[in-house]
Amino acid sequence: MSTPAERYAAARRRARAEQGPVGRFAAGLDFPLDDFQRRAVEAVAEDRGVLVAAPTGAGKTVVGEFAVALALETGRKAFYTTPIKALSNQKYHDLVARHGADKVGLLTGDSSVNGEAPVVVMTTEVLRNMMYSGSTTLDGLGFVVMDEVHYLADRFRGAVWEEVIIHLPASVQVVSLSATVSNAEEFGEWLRTVRGNTDVIVSEHRPVPLWQHMMVGRDLFDLFRTAPGGRADQEGTTRVNPELLERVGAFERASGWRRDDSGGPRGRRGRPRGRTPDRGRALPGRPGSLPGGTASRAEVIDRLDREALLPAITFIFSRAGCDAAVGQLLAWGTRLVEDEEGRRLRALVRERVADVADADLAVLGYRDFVEGISRGFAAHHAGMLPLFREIVEELFTAGRIRAVFATETLALGINMPARTVVLEKLVKFNGEEHAPVTPAEYTQLTGRAGRRGIDVEGHAVVLYRRGIDPHEVAGLASTRTYPLRSSFRPTYNMAVNLVAQFGRARAQELLQASFAQFQADRAVVGLAAEVRRNEEALAGYAEAMACERGDFREYAALRRRIADTERQAARRRAVSRRSEISHSLEQLRRGDVVHVGRGRRRGTAVVVAETGRTEEVQVVGTDGRVRRLAPGELGEPLTAIARVQVPKQFHPRQTRARKDLAARLRTQVPDPALALERAGATSDEPARDGEAAGSAAPARERAEVESLQRRVREHPCHDCPDREEHARWAERWWQLRRRTDDLQRRVSSRTNTVARTFERICRLLAERGYLSPEEDEVTEDGQRLRRIYTEKDLIVAECLRRGTWQRLDAPGLAAAVSALVHEPRGREDTTRPRLPGADFPEAWQEMLAVWEELRQLESEHGLPESGEPDAGIAWMVHQWAAGRGLDEVLVEGELAAGDFVRRCKQVVDLLGQVAAAGDRQVSRTARRAADGVLRGVVAADRLD
Repeated sequence: MSTPAERYAAARRRARAEQGPVGRFAAGLDFPLDDFQRRAVEAVAEDRGVLVAAPTGAGKTVVGEFAVALALETGRKAFYTTPIKALSNQKYHDLVARHGADKVGLLTGDSSVNGEAPVVVMTTEVLRNMMYSGSTTLDGLGFVVMDEVHYLADRFRGAVWEEVIIHLPASVQVVSLSATVSNAEEFGEWLRTVRGNTDVIVSEHRPVPLWQHMMVGRDLFDLFRTAPGGRADQEGTTRVNPELLERVGAFERASGWRRDDSGGPRGRRGRPRGRTPDRGRALPGRPGSLPGGTASRAEVIDRLDREALLPAITFIFSRAGCDAAVGQLLAWGTRLVEDEEGRRLRALVRERVADVADADLAVLGYRDFVEGISRGFAAHHAGMLPLFREIVEELFTAGRIRAVFATETLALGINMPARTVVLEKLVKFNGEEHAPVTPAEYTQLTGRAGRRGIDVEGHAVVLYRRGIDPHEVAGLASTRTYPLRSSFRPTYNMAVNLVAQFGRARAQELLQASFAQFQADRAVVGLAAEVRRNEEALAGYAEAMACERGDFREYAALRRRIADTERQAARRRAVSRRSEISHSLEQLRRGDVVHVGRGRRRGTAVVVAETGRTEEVQVVGTDGRVRRLAPGELGEPLTAIARVQVPKQFHPRQTRARKDLAARLRTQVPDPALALERAGATSDEPARDGEAAGSAAPARERAEVESLQRRVREHPCHDCPDREEHARWAERWWQLRRRTDDLQRRVSSRTNTVARTFERICRLLAERGYLSPEEDEVTEDGQRLRRIYTEKDLIVAECLRRGTWQRLDAPGLAAAVSALVHEPRGREDTTRPRLPGADFPEAWQEMLAVWEELRQLESEHGLPESGEPDAGIAWMVHQWAAGRGLDEVLVEGELAAGDFVRRCKQVVDLLGQVAAAGDRQVSRTARRAADGVLRGVVAADRLD
């Protein structure tokens, strides 16, 4: 219990706080400050930096808003940075409403409003670019709020956050706002190292409690029998609702489903019992209308509406699924708002899209969009027109629409809380494979549920589907681990900017201060301890394998050399076989018919094109599907067994053309086995074990193995009665020795990793003439590179230096730049891209040559290879920049409207950098190209 003196001192401190900036700020709020908020704003008021880690919806942005208010009160500037433009726009409007339009500005890639205001909202990249360019806008800066600072873990953009934190002047207070992360103390320790006095304030309390549910059929069950939030009981185990388990068990029994694959991925376990499920047994409770008794989307929304659990966000890990959900609710006749409100919503949407041409609206799915909005529901995903997404966000945040079907990108975006969050599945595509949702992703998605100041509680609902285990859902809901891992690595642009501003030595010191190096150094401590433990174990293994007849380690080494030699021989044979397959693919020509006898590509197909990648061909099978054949996917060399005429105008993306060609293939080659026999392909066997005629390698390998075997037999330890016992200890010794050597290499590689990467980059840049030979000064070409911030910065700089784009007109330059920003969503489309214009193909080949040359240099210098340019949307961007309509552009490509608009804005951004860095002619062309792209739906909004 505190003493009277301590209580008096605390009262005095509270009184001073109430009369100071904290008290004045708190008095202007509609709610009392939570404990974590008060501690954070008091730290800011006392000139300390803060890291605030709290759940979504906890109100951590209040701390950033206090820093803004304190800057205005003390006559200093405040920058409020966000990871995405949409969040910048929303924060700008919030601060304008609080402080007035004259005091607040906005700077994003394509918006500049009152940029010299005392408070400026911006994306983090804009602040980074300001710092490197020495912008006078930084004068008088007192506070930087870094909202969503956990974005520094982002693989593509995370380095920007660390650059800003490291390079900001020491006089600037940094207010970092983060989602709840499990290593907040580690991150805070790094912030203290690079920024000085920084308080770490962590709150795991949700101001709006979250209840977890599962919907089985059309019945809603609590997931836990404990308190909201899925807390564990005293024994440390999670109590799953027994009524839920009973209902799920009844569903599985009625559908003939059993769970017998406990090692499979979540959401995919189990299989039907026997040949068919027991269709005679009725599903219990109120089953849904879908197969297996799952409720349809319309039934789910109807149940939530009747339970007063709207507004709701339903996360569907598919863009097509989001659009389909709107169509399904329209077909069901769902209406979530009154008719009069629906008419007002329809009028509002018409007003917002007034600047978009009617022809474009028809392509964009406007009819279903506005019909859904007028009934109170909508889709939200990155494939939509950004203007449509902005309308959905505004209406949902205002409570005017009641249901949104969204992809997981919404959980990473702007503030759009709901009363309920629904998850349709627990498996999603992560860009490479369908993987289970992680606990961190589950927490992030369900964190949207529960609106502070509106809802008494939030709700998370997982839809039961056959094979989903409630215990696994409970595990997701009760796990709270989300470690923050740095993704920082030096880039070419970063290197020239640092050398120009700080000099070579100081630049290297700054990079050593990165969070990436901080984490690597901490990890080295654990690795070194493991090395020490392994060395002790190795000494024990060496003692156990000791043989009184001789040196058993020498004997074991001979046996190991035999195994290694035989393994190398097998590897050489595999390489030889791959070479034969590669050579066979190089011989194939358009129209050749091949037959793959085994593997996932098996079947008969006709070659339609080379894919543009080394050793690969594009084929169309008898089923009309396009496939890619590469050496790694084939077990034997291929031989043309027949010929089929491929039309000159054939394009693999056209479904009708593929089907016609497949039909022709089936007609002309009805019996592949007979065709193989006639072509003599079956007798074209490779040499035994890959031994080419005249090759001496196999003979040398056999002789070496025989020599080693003879030495093994002659060794004194060979006749030891305990030989195999000693050999087992020797094998353990070798395996641990190999692991320990690997650990030691990792220790060495992690020490000064960032600095070593920086050194390699500087050597490459000096070799290419962007830095002086001494690597301590930036050349004229390097000054050009300083103004290029794209991921493929050095490719852009090389193209500018070589004049690769000199001959291109404005649409052609826009197309060329698109190849440096476009990244396809998947690898399923491997067709050769359609190239526009007369001059573009030559420029494109030069760009590929630049990339290939750079890739070789990076390999020589031990650097990660730059990504390959991709001309997949070059034709679309060229046509758009040339003035073609949106309907004409999209109909020829496979890009969704929203993706096309976002890519176009990235093209405009990079064209601006090209205009700033290029010579007079290219700069003029780049400005014309940017004007040609920034029109119509691309210019209709400033969201992305």
